[in-house]
Amino acid sequence: MFTAIAALAGGCQTTQSTESTGSVPIVSSEHSDADWRRDVEVYGQKYTTNPANVDVALHYAKALRMSGQRAQAVAVLERISIANPHNKEVLGAYGRALADAGNYSQALEVLERAHTPDQPDWHILSAQGAVLDQMGRHAEAQRHYETALRMAPDEPSILSNLGLSYALAKDLRRAEATLRKAAMRQPVDQRVRQNLALVVGLQGRFEEAEAIARADLPPNEAAANVAYLKQMLAHHKDLRDPKTASIASHD
Repeated sequence: MFTAIAALAGGCQTTQSTESTGSVPIVSSEHSDADWRRDVEVYGQKYTTNPANVDVALHYAKALRMSGQRAQAVAVLERISIANPHNKEVLGAYGRALADAGNYSQALEVLERAHTPDQPDWHILSAQGAVLDQMGRHAEAQRHYETALRMAPDEPSILSNLGLSYALAKDLRRAEATLRKAAMRQPVDQRVRQNLALVVGLQGRFEEAEAIARADLPPNEAAANVAYLKQMLAHHKDLRDPKTASIASHD
């Protein structure tokens, strides 16, 4: 949910970090790179003035993460988490930032503290699943997604993660069915469509995959997504088995 941990044999990246197991990066006008850089500057100044302010630290860390400054985001969140060891929002953000930086074991430990068995948070469960997928523990990841879905039935971001987890586990048919279910939810998240396009393409249905990648997008965004889809399919063409429609294990 969701932006960038590699997935599907290390070839794809999320657009929303450890909120999601993996997806094709998409062009979006909602918040551009320039917007995130501006946020880094604005919230960086506020953070310098008042580093103990939780809201400022969270906004600053998110801007850093979205700008690719992962180590600095981890440092900001580590500091604020030490000062607020029981703040679940801080722990959730810290765990995601750790995963973005590749510190998966520590991320799991922190995310575990971001909610409790008697008060579980489906957002955290989904994030934990995404981290487990990065560690190759797909069966465990899928159990986390299934638990999250019992709390938030048909939530598209969870379905998207679950679908990609199936793909990582070399079950493309189940992955496609799950991603199609996610894509039926309104409003449709473009990331879900791009994940579906990739899984369809990996099964050899290239024209259908391109049609999905172009759906509901302005021409320039559609062209960018189709170009990236082709790049990913080319990268994975030696990983497809026409008999099993599988993906080589890897992110």
